[in-house]
Amino acid sequence: MRLERISFVKRLEAYGEAIKLPDQPILEGRLLRMVGLTLEAEGLQAAVGSRCLVINNDRYHPSQVEAEVMGFSGGKLFLMPVGSLAGIAPGARVVPLADTGRLPMGTSMLGRVIDGAGRALDGKGGMKAEDWVPMDGPVINPLKRHPISEPLDVGIRSINGLLTVGRGQRLGLFAGTGVGKSVLLGMMTRFTEADIIVVGLIGERGREVKEFIENILGEESIKRSVVVASPADDAPLMRLRAAMYCTRIAEYFRDKGKNVLLLMDSLTRFAQAQREIALAIGEPPATKGYPPSVFAKLPSLVERAGNAEAGGGSITAFYTVLSEGDDQQDPIADAARGVLDGHIVLSRRLAEEGHYPAIDIEASISRVMPQVVSAEHVRNSQRFKQLWSRYQQSRDLISVGAYVPGGDAETDLAIARQAEMVGYLRQGLNESEDLAHSAALLASVFNPRPGG
Repeated sequence: MRLERISFVKRLEAYGEAIKLPDQPILEGRLLRMVGLTLEAEGLQAAVGSRCLVINNDRYHPSQVEAEVMGFSGGKLFLMPVGSLAGIAPGARVVPLADTGRLPMGTSMLGRVIDGAGRALDGKGGMKAEDWVPMDGPVINPLKRHPISEPLDVGIRSINGLLTVGRGQRLGLFAGTGVGKSVLLGMMTRFTEADIIVVGLIGERGREVKEFIENILGEESIKRSVVVASPADDAPLMRLRAAMYCTRIAEYFRDKGKNVLLLMDSLTRFAQAQREIALAIGEPPATKGYPPSVFAKLPSLVERAGNAEAGGGSITAFYTVLSEGDDQQDPIADAARGVLDGHIVLSRRLAEEGHYPAIDIEASISRVMPQVVSAEHVRNSQRFKQLWSRYQQSRDLISVGAYVPGGDAETDLAIARQAEMVGYLRQGLNESEDLAHSAALLASVFNPRPGG
């Protein structure tokens, strides 16, 4: 069916920019059916990834919803909506949108909270879009990326001293529920040396979004931050877009020469959104219900972070990974470890003991630490981990009084320095410890002051 000029205009409310349907004649399709979250349409041609508008012109219940083409079979297109389908009926018109889904960018985003489409959620009015960019950022030749060669001070003593982060590194924060990952992310946003902070709250509870912004992020940090929020009740495609959008924002500021801190909570919700979409369009599950496309999406997302070419900016990224049932062999956790430059594991046992941040030093690693700190710092870090591990191995014997002092010199030293090591690993919510002081305190654990 031929459709002459269409007058419908969809406005992006946050910026006041109009996204219009094509002025020239286009092919219009019809909605055949809806199965789960998937729409099937026929009668039009559109590429995978392009956007369409599903319009129901019922005079009593007019409605429209944007959808993205996720696949095709024969003459049918499979579409995934980004909003509510209430009011959409069989036979609704399906019209391709003229634009390619370019996203608004600019410094006016700083201090604001937006959704996965760039619309303001904070009720502070419109923003000025300085640029409109595609969702997919420029691909950087891996041989031209500036190597990770300088440390990044995150203000957390145990990370600075034992798991030193390099500027441009990508780390995973692995944790079950309720062990303090959001609090740890909030500390990083307040204490980390970064020009711009981009926070992606993907698939979290709506209540946590406001609490994170007001109680954890803080008034000062929000001034240099952009928060992209897509709570759990959003459509899976919107959650997917929000994760890619916050990554694109970080790329935009990196290309401007800024040092960006990207915090995404969580990578698991991103994978689950892709799983919902893939299963809805008929992709077979592979590993614990996750289709193969999920494991292809993860590296394509995290590889976009990192350093730019020499002389450019950087993106240092922290991705939280939810370990279901504290299972570190969860398929998403396992896949994430393979594509990230290190991982920080939070322990439920430590959290239950009131040990915060509850970082499991034995299970955590920063793969770039030897490249960004001195050899002495690396040796002190390894020595700390050796003594901490030796104490944990003998912990049960020590607690019941079965260990006899003098039986093993290393264990004796681990017991003697245990109080200092625990004190080093613990840190208050509002305490900040810079990199140099963290390294000095680490050395003092093995060279205590007289009488210490």
